[in-house]
Amino acid sequence: MGPNIMKIFRRLGIEDALVKMSSQPDFWFSRDGATGDYLSRIPLGDFAVKEYGAPYVTVHRGDLHALQMAQLAPGSVHFDKRLTSIADDGSGVDLTFADGTRVKADIVVGADGINSRIREILLGSEKPKYSGWVAHRALISGERLARYDLDFESCVKWWSEDRHLMAYFTTDRRDEYYYVTGVPHPAWDFDGGSAPSSRDEMRAAFADYGPIVQALIDSTDEVSKWPLLNRDPLPIWSRGRLVLLGDACHPMKPHMAQGAGMAIEDAAMLTRCLSRTGLSDFATAFALYEANRKDRASRVQAVSNANTFLRHQEDPAWVYGYDIYEAPLIDGLAA
Repeated sequence: MGPNIMKIFRRLGIEDALVKMSSQPDFWFSRDGATGDYLSRIPLGDFAVKEYGAPYVTVHRGDLHALQMAQLAPGSVHFDKRLTSIADDGSGVDLTFADGTRVKADIVVGADGINSRIREILLGSEKPKYSGWVAHRALISGERLARYDLDFESCVKWWSEDRHLMAYFTTDRRDEYYYVTGVPHPAWDFDGGSAPSSRDEMRAAFADYGPIVQALIDSTDEVSKWPLLNRDPLPIWSRGRLVLLGDACHPMKPHMAQGAGMAIEDAAMLTRCLSRTGLSDFATAFALYEANRKDRASRVQAVSNANTFLRHQEDPAWVYGYDIYEAPLIDGLAA
């Protein structure tokens, strides 16, 4: 979670608790996969707090979700719901679920991912495009890594021409080390969402990488691979009482670690716009939201998909220094 997102969590009252449970790397390191040479050293830690207004943290997604859920009143979130139909009759939105339940809402926010049902209602059914890459994901115990006389850095991305491996600690105790890759891979039937991988597959993919990456692979008990999917930019973000955010609206490869961040920024901006207009004028709020999010989300989407972010020494202030509450609100309808 970058400083741009931590400033939102500050407003939600969870920043301090998140910092306590997470790892706070002093640098984002980029290194050549084969030689280990440093390609960039991006200062974080105290520098991020001073320059960008908040810390940069790495955390297990499940721990973050638990912290977020703990802020909500019991019963606010309903699980095991699958939307089967939705109807906007002008006065509200009727939603029907597979378990037979029905609800009526003033507005519906489609934050339901790249396979968004709400996006289908707005734009029709269309499968996302396979990017030609997969992401391998694995979690390794710190105890396994302690066997090696190697420096497993707090936040490091190993690169070669057409693939990479990103690794970081997920807790303040440094007892979990996570890695995620980007590797070219032939297409297969992705309907299952992910598939098992193996140490042998990882060794083949990163055969020319150095000893630290090889140690990570040797320490891997279970590893899965996930297709990296894309969609073309959407012509509309809302219609009537329905509005999209996050991966439902602008999915991106995870190479900047900003995919979830853009969804959180979207939600904060949508809330800001609705607070300005009032719920009764949701149409103006939706137009303001799109006008104030489209350029930034599209830029992050493009850079993330290109997989160039922080590979070489650069200033990430345009990402991390952004404060969605301080950014001037652009008026007018989105183009």
